[in-house]
Amino acid sequence: MKSSSIKMKGLTSRWLFNIIGIVVLVVVVFQITASLFIVSFYYNSVRRDIDSRIRMSSGFFMRYAAATEMEFELGAKEFVGDYLDKNTVEVQVFDRNDNMIVTSGGFISNQQSSTDYEAAKKQSGGKAEAIYTNENGENVMAVTMFLPKVNDRSIGAIRFVVCMDAINKQILNNIIIILCIGLFIIALTVASGALFLRSIIKPIRAITDTAYRIANGNFDDRLPVNGTDEIGKLCDTINYMASELESSETLKNEFISSVSHELRTPLTVIQGWGETIKTSIETDPQLVEKGMNVIINESSRLSGLVEDLLDFSRMQAGRLTLNMQKVDILAELGEAVYMYQETAKKQGVNIEYIEPETLPFVMADPNRLKQVFINIIDNAIKYSQEGGHVLVEATRHDIYVQVTVKDTGCGIAAEDLSKVKERFYKANKTVRGSGIGLAIADEIIKQHDGILEIDSKEGAGTSVAIILPFIKPNEPERGSNVE
Repeated sequence: MKSSSIKMKGLTSRWLFNIIGIVVLVVVVFQITASLFIVSFYYNSVRRDIDSRIRMSSGFFMRYAAATEMEFELGAKEFVGDYLDKNTVEVQVFDRNDNMIVTSGGFISNQQSSTDYEAAKKQSGGKAEAIYTNENGENVMAVTMFLPKVNDRSIGAIRFVVCMDAINKQILNNIIIILCIGLFIIALTVASGALFLRSIIKPIRAITDTAYRIANGNFDDRLPVNGTDEIGKLCDTINYMASELESSETLKNEFISSVSHELRTPLTVIQGWGETIKTSIETDPQLVEKGMNVIINESSRLSGLVEDLLDFSRMQAGRLTLNMQKVDILAELGEAVYMYQETAKKQGVNIEYIEPETLPFVMADPNRLKQVFINIIDNAIKYSQEGGHVLVEATRHDIYVQVTVKDTGCGIAAEDLSKVKERFYKANKTVRGSGIGLAIADEIIKQHDGILEIDSKEGAGTSVAIILPFIKPNEPERGSNVE
């Protein structure tokens, strides 16, 4: 059972790499996308806020477009002094000579050398942005906007600096929340998947073990059927398979026993009469002649049994060949009936043959067709008691001919009737026979595009109908070997 556990591990591995891998990949992609969206959302919100402040500030400083530098500086200090959001946003004002003249932070340094300020000087729109870490270790976003020009020269610049630490903290908190949700989804998927997988692996392991035991000959093993899902249906199917295998094994054993008996009986008779003849050749010519007749009859019986076995083997391999030709069905049927006249008389059975004047020709293999007739007539006589009656009749119908063999024998039980054409099956085990004759006959008739029907009532006899399509007038003849 080592191989089954390896397969179970393989199933778990495939589930881990496929399902969990896909879920993890989707969650990771979602988290990355969501994190980028959050960062973009917060940073764009800050940018929109700064843009709004820049527009408002530009409107304020437009009044100083023609003012002197002193007036511009006084106006800048007034603007910064009245600025309401000094605690959250630092605003800086530069004159036309790139000098910082006032800042809401209260400490004037060489900020004009910052990246955003230098970049804004080079931009056609006079605006630029930079995100960096300042001298205090704070992460900030700075946006510089040069004010409108007068005589091709800007009157100055305004710069807003926002500390991003609080925003970054909020972004980080949101990303952590998303990460926790992703981990929860993965954990939930793993847990639910593990439960689901366990519900599959456990019955599959049981199925594998049971199938292994069945393969080793334990046909009475059965699986519990829980539910009507695919696993339940599989268990039910395997139980059905085991039941059929058990039935087939029983039939096979009975077949072997029956065939062994069928072979042993004529061999014993042949051996016994051979020894008798050996000691009576010169003393009792009549006994020798009788013994030789018995040996010839039993040899023919053995030959027929071997032929049945060979035909069965060919049928199982799909190699049962037919030499199709135009056949007079009455000729083959009459010969088969004649062959069993003496046998029926010896067993005290009356055989009656109702022969029509003519019947249409059929396309058939004459030898195989006669083989079917012999098998059916032999069964009718074999299962009839002394004083019984066997009726053989041939009739024509619209598009087919029908040969019917009726007997007054022991009949077939209702539960056995549907199985008598199955291989190895014998409804009456007290009568000689291999149990494959009807299976071969049924297959031969099927290959002739015909039907073999059996109707029987236990204790009242059996009727077997052989139905074959006949050759229609002007229908071209066709002769061939059919497998």
